[in-house]
Amino acid sequence: MGVVVQKYGGSSVADAEGIKRVARRVVETKKAGNQVVVVVSAMGDTTDELIDLANEVSPLPPARELDMLLTAGERISMAVLAMAIQNLGHEARSFTGSQAGVITDAEHGRAKIIDVTPGRIQAAIDEGAIAIVAGFQGVSQTTKDITTLGRGGSDTTAVALAVALEADVCEIYSDVDGIFTADPRIEPRARKVPRISYEETLEMAAQGAKILHLRCVEYARRYDMPIHVRSSFSEKEGTWVVKADDVSQESTMEAAIITGVAHDRSQAKITVVGVPDKPGEAAAIFRAVADAQINIDMIVQNVSAAATSLTDISFTLPRGEGQTAMTALSKLKDAVGFDSLQYDDSVGKVSIVGAGMSSAPGISARFFEALSEAGVNIEMISTSEIRVSVVVAETQVQDAVNAAHAAFDLGSDEIEAVVYGGTGR
Repeated sequence: MGVVVQKYGGSSVADAEGIKRVARRVVETKKAGNQVVVVVSAMGDTTDELIDLANEVSPLPPARELDMLLTAGERISMAVLAMAIQNLGHEARSFTGSQAGVITDAEHGRAKIIDVTPGRIQAAIDEGAIAIVAGFQGVSQTTKDITTLGRGGSDTTAVALAVALEADVCEIYSDVDGIFTADPRIEPRARKVPRISYEETLEMAAQGAKILHLRCVEYARRYDMPIHVRSSFSEKEGTWVVKADDVSQESTMEAAIITGVAHDRSQAKITVVGVPDKPGEAAAIFRAVADAQINIDMIVQNVSAAATSLTDISFTLPRGEGQTAMTALSKLKDAVGFDSLQYDDSVGKVSIVGAGMSSAPGISARFFEALSEAGVNIEMISTSEIRVSVVVAETQVQDAVNAAHAAFDLGSDEIEAVVYGGTGR
């Protein structure tokens, strides 16, 4: 008897009908001879509504209490799903993250999993019950307080439990039928990718594709846990995320140079103008950003002007952290001696990803030519072995995605992508 861990996103359990649909699918998996563990997100937009409520009550909610509040959403989902399963004649037991043995550090709002000790989960499934676990949450190893893992944390909960339970597979259910060559909301001809490597999925996630959480894929790659991304609204085979050696050599998508196009509209760009071109200045700038706990993405430094020995440094970061970064950098103006700061929150990022590009010349040229023909201006460029990313005006993101998708023949002759819900998670 194998162990299957299933994770259902908020759109899958958004209402009573969705919960009953998920309960039927869980029971079918159980009837097929599997031990089943289910991880659930909060219903629909519950988390956002709880955040809004907290902000109405307090302009700066204490992190500990905010975590306590937000975990209520998943606890609601786990309890009502357990009720629905029991109504179908099967025993189900619900567990919070701490009861499931999800041990984290003490960082509220973005805690990292340190260990998983799923003794109660193992006992429940050994006794024939279906275990339902609240995702997105755990308990601090040091303070014993309830913590949350940050956005997409239910994905990470599911993979971590799958690894701890030595499951055969971790199934991630959302409102689309798998991972596609582009977001089907803006590229209707996007094609489903049957199998994709952890490395390509990591790049897609890091560049804005929202079907899987970045930390979840990193965890799965570290422990070689296969992930099956599929829809809870259909019975179709989804996308398998596996190690590169297990991606079928006969797969059409494996033969392709480019696996997909990702985009991210949540970016902002900061330019530090007139930085003295001497050792230590760039280090001071990025130390200030790091001390503000801000992750940056692309970095571009211009060649310094010979007459002035001044240079400009531009970088991108999450839009929600833009003002925090500007405040931190403003305090450095006199110490570093730069001229000014420029902030642009009307940019987006478009990336092409594919393991095949590392051995195929001309990929960047084709990508840039396609953008040029579509009238898209490139503001910044960044590359890795399996990815080329550009920053463009936010208004041109869709044109850039469509142009890149067509340039690398990623489209399907028929419309394959159906978005059953509204969020893709």
